[in-house]
Amino acid sequence: MVRPIEELERRLAALPGFGRRSAARAALALVREPARLMDPLVAALREARESVCCCSRCGAFTVADRDPCDMCTDATRDGSIICVVEDPADIVQIESSGAFRGRYHSLGGKLAPSRRMGAEKLRFAELVDRVSREGVGEVLLALSTDMEGDATALYAAELLKGTGAKVTRLAFGLPADSGIAYSDPLTLRRAISGRRDV
Repeated sequence: MVRPIEELERRLAALPGFGRRSAARAALALVREPARLMDPLVAALREARESVCCCSRCGAFTVADRDPCDMCTDATRDGSIICVVEDPADIVQIESSGAFRGRYHSLGGKLAPSRRMGAEKLRFAELVDRVSREGVGEVLLALSTDMEGDATALYAAELLKGTGAKVTRLAFGLPADSGIAYSDPLTLRRAISGRRDV
């Protein structure tokens, strides 16, 4: 195969959601119709590279001329609650649910000593400052449920003790449209301990 096409395939395959075969199909489609597919994609990538950044207040994706972002400046959002996430992409996911109308704070990762990701590399100090300065009443920790996510949640809760804000965490349980037979023991344990009245 031609080296530029192989390189394009390799780059596409590195993206989430692309396997080797789907990357190959996408690469061939792009080179087959460059004016219709490749040129607009290159322009969109260039524009995103030049204008997308993270909000200086919450860490969500925004554009350079809208910093702080629209969610931080929207007066209709509930400023008394901040949802803490690991990554700006998590904000996009939560927003798509329509279930949360407060403010956000992206830590920029999670504690991971094996990858040399310590607390000093994450946005904990900014979180504590915001909670204290903005009079936040509740901090909702929407972090992953792996060991690193749990450690990050415990560390954040400890840091927030002196702020007066209530610290909560997303409920754990069985996924929608899933049966008990397909659940692992940890998920079942969390679902049972997090049960609520019907």
